[in-house]
Amino acid sequence: MARDDDDNFGPRKSAGAHHAIGEALDALSIEELGERIALLRAEIDRIEIAIAQKRASLNAASLFFKADPS
Repeated sequence: MARDDDDNFGPRKSAGAHHAIGEALDALSIEELGERIALLRAEIDRIEIAIAQKRASLNAASLFFKADPS
């Protein structure tokens, strides 16, 4: 029967995909750091899409309200 502290030698179980800005990175493995990078890049992509959608909405509204009624 394995002791509970034997689990400390296996890979850590992720508590979910998260990252806190400024969080200490010393205890993370190379693989975990790579996962963090992938997570942050995906979040940047998601934010850039939201920005593009908001700009498109603003541009459409601007064209609508500045249209010449003649």
